[in-house]
Amino acid sequence: MSAAGPPEGANCFPSGGRGQSVAATVRKRGGTTMNIAVASPTGGTTIVIDVAAFVRTLSFDVLPAEVVGQGKRCVLDLIGVAAGGSRMPAASIANTYAATQMTSRDAEARLLFDGRRASRAGAAFAGASTIDALDAHDGHVLTKGHAGVAALPALLAAIDGGAECGGAEFLTCLVLGYEIGTRAGIALHASTADYHCSGAWNALACAAIVGRLLHVDGARLREALGIAEYIGPRGQILRVCSHPTMLKDGSSWGAHAGVTAALLARDGFTGAPALTVEDDDARLLWSDLGTRWRIREQYFKAYPVCRWAQPAIEAALGVQREHGFAADEIAHINIDTFSEAVALGSGRVVPETTDDAQYSLPYPVAAALVFGRLGGDEIVQTALADPRVRRLLDVMTLTEDREFSRRFPSARFACVEITLKNGRTFRSQPAEARGDPGNPLSDEELREKYFALASPVLGHVRAERIERVVNALPDNSALSTLLEDLLHPAT
Repeated sequence: MSAAGPPEGANCFPSGGRGQSVAATVRKRGGTTMNIAVASPTGGTTIVIDVAAFVRTLSFDVLPAEVVGQGKRCVLDLIGVAAGGSRMPAASIANTYAATQMTSRDAEARLLFDGRRASRAGAAFAGASTIDALDAHDGHVLTKGHAGVAALPALLAAIDGGAECGGAEFLTCLVLGYEIGTRAGIALHASTADYHCSGAWNALACAAIVGRLLHVDGARLREALGIAEYIGPRGQILRVCSHPTMLKDGSSWGAHAGVTAALLARDGFTGAPALTVEDDDARLLWSDLGTRWRIREQYFKAYPVCRWAQPAIEAALGVQREHGFAADEIAHINIDTFSEAVALGSGRVVPETTDDAQYSLPYPVAAALVFGRLGGDEIVQTALADPRVRRLLDVMTLTEDREFSRRFPSARFACVEITLKNGRTFRSQPAEARGDPGNPLSDEELREKYFALASPVLGHVRAERIERVVNALPDNSALSTLLEDLLHPAT
């Protein structure tokens, strides 16, 4: 980006919000302009990062190699999930709505794996809906939610809507979205009692990405973050966890709100401050921006269901593989886990739709034990009606483990005890979901997941080409090929 940051001595956070003025100095770190302010509102010292300056001036050249590599993993994983999600009813409905009701006389962008056109905000909405339709995308334990599901569609919508962007800038913007969104999510959870959906905070990631690509100046980018925070959906995520619907994690509206915020701020609409960025209690979270890369802390899902159910899936499959019994030998299953996981799907004990299945604890455990695996095919309508799965739902009990609840969300555990019809009982050790940075999925496992989701929808040739060009980034010709493959119909 050629735009310069605020001049030396300018205020990082002008007086307002809490009525305090913060003086700033400008330093250079690895070629990126960082405005670092020292504030003393209560006699102490607070280091404050000018987030808007970071957004505008972050350079691909300063990204560590492992951050770039993680960005590519995130892109490929999200694309695979989007391909799988494009088959889901929620994606079809959202895409048609965007193409017919979210159009624009200004710039338009093509819809992810659909090809029809909508406004940039509409295309971002539809793309996030498509990814969110299959609950297999990456996330972060402390946000209890997802940044990439909104960030990638907003980035694609901005580029296809006319923003100039090369391969290096594409990866830089994606990394930026994770850095902004993850910190905003942690800050929002720490500052509000209600448990809100991801759209409440990943909207800021989208505003940052689109604001950067539109060359919005620092003052207006600050307004964009504030607008995105204010209008981002504060959806009641626990309601959807216990009574699953297509509302999912609200990321579709977070993407829409973030793109809208950047467009409004560009034209002079105001909305600052974003309290998740500028509030005194939040500032410490931003002080390591550019040195601690939160994108490296994302988890990848092994299964296309809520992360909270995955420790129990691991425990159940581990017991079955160790002792070699079949599902029809099981007489009873008990799952001990944290309270939020126990509540998953509690309002829909027997799932009737794929959305029910994705936000359930009993169903994916039962399906995994019956089929020996859990992928996209195991959460569709035909699998839901399988009598073998339904029988296991009838012999399953869920119990809260208070210690597991105490350790949530930074750690998520489950134990599974299975009693066979012959009276033998097997109990697992406490299990965690695979895919966290400390218990990662291998590159080969991520690749297998991608092809398992993408190839049935896109065909193996197209899926292989997408993998190849993602790996070739930041090459500009690779980005051009990638965009064409992503923005044409899935089949």
